[in-house]
Amino acid sequence: MNKKWWKESVVYQIYPRSFMDSNGDGIGDLQGITSKLDYLKKLGIDVIWLSPVFKSPNDDNGYDISDYQDIMDEFGTMADWEELLAGIHSRGMKLMMDLVVNHSSDEHNWFVESRKSKDNQYRDYYIWRPGQDGEEPNNWTSFFSGSAWQYDEATDEYFLHLFSKKQPDLNWENPVLRNEIYDMMTWWLDKGVDGFRMDVINLISKADGLPSAPGGKKYDWGGEFFMNGPRVHEYLQEMNKEVLSKYDMITVGECPGASPQDAAQYANDEGTELNMIFTFEHMDLDSGPGGKWDVKPWKLADLKDVMTKWQKELEGKGWNSLYLNNHDQPRMVSRFGNDKEFRTESAKMLGTFLHMMQGTPYIYQGEELGMTNVQFDSLEEYNDIEIHSMYREKVTEGGEDHNKIMNAIYIKGRDNARTPMQWDSSENAGFTTGTPWLKVNPNYTDINAESALKDSDSVFHYYQRLIKLRKEHEIIVYGTYDLILEDDPAIYAYTRTLGSEKLVVMCNFTGEAAAFNLPEGIEHTSADVLIGNYDSSEEGTLSSVELKPYEARVYFLK
Repeated sequence: MNKKWWKESVVYQIYPRSFMDSNGDGIGDLQGITSKLDYLKKLGIDVIWLSPVFKSPNDDNGYDISDYQDIMDEFGTMADWEELLAGIHSRGMKLMMDLVVNHSSDEHNWFVESRKSKDNQYRDYYIWRPGQDGEEPNNWTSFFSGSAWQYDEATDEYFLHLFSKKQPDLNWENPVLRNEIYDMMTWWLDKGVDGFRMDVINLISKADGLPSAPGGKKYDWGGEFFMNGPRVHEYLQEMNKEVLSKYDMITVGECPGASPQDAAQYANDEGTELNMIFTFEHMDLDSGPGGKWDVKPWKLADLKDVMTKWQKELEGKGWNSLYLNNHDQPRMVSRFGNDKEFRTESAKMLGTFLHMMQGTPYIYQGEELGMTNVQFDSLEEYNDIEIHSMYREKVTEGGEDHNKIMNAIYIKGRDNARTPMQWDSSENAGFTTGTPWLKVNPNYTDINAESALKDSDSVFHYYQRLIKLRKEHEIIVYGTYDLILEDDPAIYAYTRTLGSEKLVVMCNFTGEAAAFNLPEGIEHTSADVLIGNYDSSEEGTLSSVELKPYEARVYFLK
């Protein structure tokens, strides 16, 4: 076993804009986070991952950075950040910052200079190309709809932006740029940060010649030419050599379109690149052929296939990151559970399902309360650039049905995760004394931290137990995973094995009772319930268990 502290840790993601507002301007901030550190310590987490807090014009909520070594005005000052870091460290926790280096803001000084002239020293920090016959240099679409190229009159050329046109892609082919990035990373690590979550890091290498997506469409998805590109491992190994290997730190790369084979390279056990990556395969289970917004029901059999594939193919080769929601995904209890009559039960079941797997678990703010998706009445109440770009393309320009697209937004929109944290039942859920930047989910009067802390049976206290068990039982961190009851339509069950110890994890993913029958060949002399989300007084024997709706149980076998 290659033991590491980051394998044994639990990470909590904070979306600063929505976490806690300390000054009444309706926007969460650093002092607000500092005021809630005892809450996070009580939960038991080890690492706080902070979504970007750098200087930004906020075209994409901070993922468009105009100064990598300063703090966004709305969030506070560098002194506030230093106070936050000291508060985290004094409580025995660590801080992971968000590193966004596939692109910058178009208001970053590098880009301001770059667009001035073709011979500017910063020109080559970005990807500029002349047009082709009065059209864009190629037919790639951006992640946020429309062309991935923006024409710039000053030099009569186009720049590449895989995201918003205010997020020009950086040119990693340029070694001077790469060294600037490594220097900036070193600066933060020397200030005391404990690691980086790296935004879309597998997009930094683009195919030679930037060829158009085949098929002859005017605009088309060109992912094969910029995801997991030809030099991406070379760049990450260089970054590791120049920066990462010099610190005892945690790294996770966001890698859309990466396979387990890719992950085994990115997150290899030798530690030459990153510690782990975020995969998206399980996040695409409810996407139809038309992509994210073409919503279809997900199937438990597919979830088993995907999760098992990643568990088994990285076994002994790399390390998994475990998550079911984040700032870019809908709330997991609404997506994979039941956010109505079985909200508490299914929130606990999903937590059990995830935290008992091999990998580092990531909790997204409010998940530990069982926070749910939101349905705003009008498009105007949504803030997310992705939602508005998609609506414009599909409804305003494409003539699709308004109600159908709004329904897709209710199910998949990123603002589901971004509504303010629900602290108590007072106005605006105790998040702000002002007007919140995004409306609070109206169910905050029932679902909030204050009531969860008072209720020993709450989702919060259950998560606290899950985290504590991880610290007490090595098998939860390092045991091998094996799927059982592969064809069961209601139950996701698996074992974890370490030496002579074994765990049996059983999760009922339905609102009906379901019978668990232990497969032959799992030998044991004793079986104790380690944790369960119902009062397990009527345990019965392990060989045959009647699971209640959304029940989860973990048995410890010896």
